[in-house]
Amino acid sequence: MTDLSALDPHAARLRGTTLRALFAKEGDRFERFTAQFEDMTVDFSKEKIDDDALTALFDVARTAGVEKARDAMVSGEHWNLTEDRAVLHMALRGGADVPAGDDVAGTLDRFLAFAEDVREGRYAADAGPFTDVINIGIGGSDLGPAMVARALEPDRDGPRVHFVSNVDSAHLTDTIKDLDPARTLVIVASKTFTTMETMMNARSAREWLRGGVGDKAGHHMAAVSTNIDGAAEFGIDASRVFGFWDWVGGRYSIWSAIGLPVAIGIGAKGFRAFLDGAGAMDKHFRTAPLEQNLPVILAVLGIWRRNAMGWPTVALIPYDQRLERFPAYVQQLDMESNGKRTARGGDPVTTATGPVIWGEPGTNAQHSFFQLLHQGTDVVPVDFIAAAQSREGPGEHHTALLANCLAQGQALAFGRTEEEVRAAMKAKGAVSGDIERLATHRTFPGDRPSTTIVHRHLDPYTLGRVVALYEHKVFVQGTIWDIDSFDQWGVELGKELAVNLIPSLDGEADASLDASTAGLISTIKELSA
Repeated sequence: MTDLSALDPHAARLRGTTLRALFAKEGDRFERFTAQFEDMTVDFSKEKIDDDALTALFDVARTAGVEKARDAMVSGEHWNLTEDRAVLHMALRGGADVPAGDDVAGTLDRFLAFAEDVREGRYAADAGPFTDVINIGIGGSDLGPAMVARALEPDRDGPRVHFVSNVDSAHLTDTIKDLDPARTLVIVASKTFTTMETMMNARSAREWLRGGVGDKAGHHMAAVSTNIDGAAEFGIDASRVFGFWDWVGGRYSIWSAIGLPVAIGIGAKGFRAFLDGAGAMDKHFRTAPLEQNLPVILAVLGIWRRNAMGWPTVALIPYDQRLERFPAYVQQLDMESNGKRTARGGDPVTTATGPVIWGEPGTNAQHSFFQLLHQGTDVVPVDFIAAAQSREGPGEHHTALLANCLAQGQALAFGRTEEEVRAAMKAKGAVSGDIERLATHRTFPGDRPSTTIVHRHLDPYTLGRVVALYEHKVFVQGTIWDIDSFDQWGVELGKELAVNLIPSLDGEADASLDASTAGLISTIKELSA
């Protein structure tokens, strides 16, 4: 496990100063603490670091073997240790070599050809071309394509795309209520074709289709799965089943056939541009020196926040409404990957690992939880994301959006002292009694760190780069923490127990249940009688 104690003296030194003081002392912080790749700029000058701390962080990354681990992963080494699997999602976008015998290019061509057939009406229903597509999946089979489809809505010129993930029947019911089954294609996304929530929703969707098109329901369905026999039993012809490989983890699978609903929406050309963007970030990650490597920079800043400064959460705030699902996507990517307490060798970890990731789009976030960010008792670092150009063109809306983004970074970093509050109130004519009563309430402590990522505009290529940027950041942090970022055993126990509890909720007695669970089941039965 990597020794992070070298960061301690730097953290102790920097706790004794403020971002105000650092900026007053170092007028060139923006030039020194920014990094670029193509049109993307990462400004981390408002992080509570200096040159010595940053040098120590890169030394930690080298000591942890980040470069060696990266190369091992790319070469096909079974980096997913507990499942004995390679980790090669980069191979789906040209960023790593494809394992022998796996026809990545052919599979991509095949599902993109199907997407074009649906878009152009060559694969259609009796009632005509499909107008709507419902993707049924959960976890990585839902969050990735749902996030990307929303982000790239301006690029959609194909059927409308909808997503159903929750086993709560309300999700499917609300999705289909205004759709015509005769003009709807349902995609079932499950690698094994056995995921409980997905298959339950798929069966209900099939019944809905049968109610509208009868025995033609199978014609209205496709699948993304490696279980061709299971899909055939379900009524989906093998020509409409698209697979992927065990070296593609669920939360890294948007680049595979899991992206089929996105491809139907934006077309093969747009989807290939999305892959190209990720491939460009892959090349940057593989070749750029650590000090200029955007994923590595974000990763070591995260180590600084989590381990050196002891801040356990991160707010991710995109100033782009179409990125409204991006915080949830990164939440899964980061927390499912690095929320681990066991090191790769099997021993308990000796440091804190993955932070809690949460967030919403600005400016909405400003009017909900930013109160706590500015004046709460905990320091919450923030990642801002903003586009210089709006897809809608220049105008007062985008100017106001960007002004708010920059203002929040300013306010968090520098705050407003009580003396400044008193002077401002006095200048506005406030009476002395009000100044005494309100000054402390209006004071902002500042000294709250943030990093801002700016790019030209959001399109498929840029989105591919941003997603890959966060993927690689998570990998680097997992390497430094010496954990397996590619398994997810933490999701298994609850799933297993849920299956075991269904008979009890259906009426079977189970004397082995704990008192709380038994009592809750009894209460639920009484309320539902």
